[in-house]
This record gives sequence, structure tokens and C-alpha cells, in this order.
Amino acid sequence: MKAKYETPLNARYASAEMSYLFSPDKKFKTWRKLWIALAEAEKELGLDITEEQIAQMKEYQEDINYEVAEAREKVVRHDVMSHVYAYGQQAPKAEPIIHLGATSCYVGDNTDIIIMTEAMHLIRKKLLQVIKELSQFALEYKDMPTLGFTHFQPAQTTTVGKRASLWIQDLMMDLEDIEYQISKAKLLGSKGTTGTQASFLELFDGDHEKVKKLDAIIAEKMGFTDWFQVSGQTYPRKLDAQILNVLSSIAQSAYKFSNDMRLLQHLKEVEEPFEKNQIGSSAMAYKRNPMRCERIGALARYVIADAINPAITASTQWFERTLDDSANKRISIPEAFLCVDAILILYRNVVDGLVVYPKVIERHLQEELPFMATENIMMDAVKKGGNRQELHERIRIHSMEAGKMVKSEGKSNDLLQRIAQDDMFGLTIEELNAIMVPKNFVGRAPQQVEEYIRDYVQPILEKNKDLLTEKQDSLHV
Repeated sequence: MKAKYETPLNARYASAEMSYLFSPDKKFKTWRKLWIALAEAEKELGLDITEEQIAQMKEYQEDINYEVAEAREKVVRHDVMSHVYAYGQQAPKAEPIIHLGATSCYVGDNTDIIIMTEAMHLIRKKLLQVIKELSQFALEYKDMPTLGFTHFQPAQTTTVGKRASLWIQDLMMDLEDIEYQISKAKLLGSKGTTGTQASFLELFDGDHEKVKKLDAIIAEKMGFTDWFQVSGQTYPRKLDAQILNVLSSIAQSAYKFSNDMRLLQHLKEVEEPFEKNQIGSSAMAYKRNPMRCERIGALARYVIADAINPAITASTQWFERTLDDSANKRISIPEAFLCVDAILILYRNVVDGLVVYPKVIERHLQEELPFMATENIMMDAVKKGGNRQELHERIRIHSMEAGKMVKSEGKSNDLLQRIAQDDMFGLTIEELNAIMVPKNFVGRAPQQVEEYIRDYVQPILEKNKDLLTEKQDSLHV
């Protein structure tokens, strides 16, 4: 039995790939890459740094002596200087130039940006995978009529596939946002203690051009094309708020899908996958609870609430920096990414195993279709010489009475029989039944699905087809 709390985000929900991105190992190895990039850039710009020093740093780039760093931190109470010391113990020739001119945020903040950027790419890939699965489902069921709802009250007919296209569109909007956020990714660069680059200006004997080039070289070495031109000691904490707003938006989309699915499962029209030996309830053996969609909702709610953290942090930073961001960032940002990663794993799993029950869908639709067909019935009666206004009032009365029979007495909908018996309409029950063809009431729903996926979704999926071949992440439980 484990004796310490372990976040369920790692133990139960998120992928190993996302968990590693926010691991200490990833962080500290990225610190060393940044120290190497700094040393190489300073050497290229003329500082007295040797190839031998850089080679020794590279030799231990991935081999971190954690025990030395941890012991040192107990003495100096500073994580960055503890790792500078530990690195210097392994690479003694480079020890004098490790972290030269830099402040802690050089490694801390640049690493945060690098990890968040990699994590956004992973989220983007998983978004695309869910969109692909949903697109296949939407096309498969684009023609299947189903009862539409507004206010969760029966409304006009739509199709199962058309409803899925609404879920896709939400995710497509999220995809646009995350791609925009990735497109403007910037490193902090090497800015010094208050962002003035004073220490680097001293190192380069007042040469402003070399100090400016230092940022550009480091960014290129770390795979970035841009960097913040001005900063305090840290990158603007507004960046964290912007990124978590995108993650919150993805959570909102998934939450909406999961709520729709829970309602559909209650109606017994569409169900999430339920495995052969899965137990729905410890007490009620017959139950098939929508636990995966409920988990999506639970995690999404956490992300939506979590997004307020960086917003408050960004708005309360004092001048060039305060440290009240650090403890919050260590929790709020990784957990948001891990949650959204888990949400998208669940989302894909549910969509891939959706079970549709056409007979139930048809029965529910037929129960309400007579009400929805009233306008068509009225138009046919007008063609036979009826008065539109008088017919409208009669059909309203018949509809209210039929609805009363359904709700108050639990009887079937007898609206068509009532109309057939009303001479004002001049329509037989056979003529009325001929009108009751569900596909005649779905409007352009099938065409909308085809056109939307063909013209908007498929080009993006085709452009990113190399990201769509991976197997699904397995669910922990």
C-alpha cells in the first residue's frame, strides 16, 4: 500500500506521454539543454568558452546526478543553484561557465514555455484524432432521422450524424485556438534579473548587437523562431492565462458532448461502450451507467475552474516579478494539461465505441412526429380548399388534446386519428400516414454533414494524416 498521496491524473487518467512532459526528469534535462545552448551562443559571440567545456556539458546532458542536486538544495535552499552545482560536479571543466550571466528564470521560464508548447502539440494531435473518429460517426449516421430537442423538449427532426457535426464544430473551433496559440510561441530568451539584459551587456563589453543576437541564437537552438522582445524577470504570466483558456475551451466542448451523451443514454438511443465484464453499479446489477462520459464531465469541470488560477496570477504580479506565481504554476498548469489529455483519451474511446439503437430512436421519433408534421398537414389541407387560419386553430386544438392524452393518461399520440375524423381537413388516415416519413422532415441535415466534413474537416485531417495513425491510449480503469 502506498503511503503518500498520488495524483489520480497520473495514476488513473492521463497518458504516460503527457505525464512525462511535466515530470522532474523532463524539466531538469531541459535545463541542461538550455545551459548548453547558452554556453554555445556565448562562445559563438566571442566569450572565452572552449569546445572542451561544451563537450563535457553535452556528455552529461541526459545523465543527471539527482542525489547531488537534492543534497545541495537542502543546504542552499535554491533549486537552480543546486542543479548548477550538481552539473559542475560532473563537468568540472565547464563549471566556471555554467549559467554564465543568467538568472534562475533563464532555465525555469524557458523550460516552462518549451514544455507547454510540446504539451499543446500533443493536445492538438489528440484533438485531431477525436475529430477524425467523430467525422466517421457523423458520416455513417448522417441520414438517420432522430428527434431534435430544444430545452430538452421535442423539436424538429434532425439526424444522428447532424448532431455529431455540432460536436465536431466545437472541437474545430478549439483546434483553431490551439493552433493560433502554438503559432505565436515565444521563448523568454536571456533577459537577466529585471529583464534589462544588464549582465549580458557587461559580459559582452557593452556590445548591444551581441546581446540582441544572444536571444536569437538561443531561440534557434531550442527550436523557436521568436522570443519576447521585452520582459521583466519572467515571461509575461498572461501567457499561462491564454494557454489555459484554450484548454478550458476544449474542456467545455468535451463537457457538452458528455452531457448530450448522458441524456441520450438515458433515452436508450445511443450509449457509450460498455465492456462484457464491466459493473455498472455495486447494488443494481442491471445498470449501465455512462461512467466514461461522467468522468469527462468531472475532469472538464476541474479544468474550467482551474483556468482562473493563471488569470489571477497574471493580474497580481508586482512590477518585474513576484514569487507568488511559482507554487500555483507548479500545480495549476500541469494539472490542466493532464486533465485535458485524459479528457481527450476518454472522448476518443467513447466515440470509437458508440452504440446506436435505431429502433428506439425511430419509436421516440414516431411518438412526436405527428406534432412536427402539422405544418405539412395544414398545407395539404389548404391545397384541398381549406382556410389556413381556420385550419391552424383546429390543428392547435387537436394537438393540445392529443398532448393531454399522452401526458395525463399515458396513451399513445392519436393526433392523426383526430385530424382524419375532422371533415375540415379532408384528409384520410392513409394520406396522413403517407406524410409521416421521417426523412421528409430532416431538412438539409444529411447534406450539411457531407458538405461540412468534405469542405472544412477533411482537408485538415488530410493535412495532418501522419498524426492520425496512432492507436488509442488505453484507459487505466
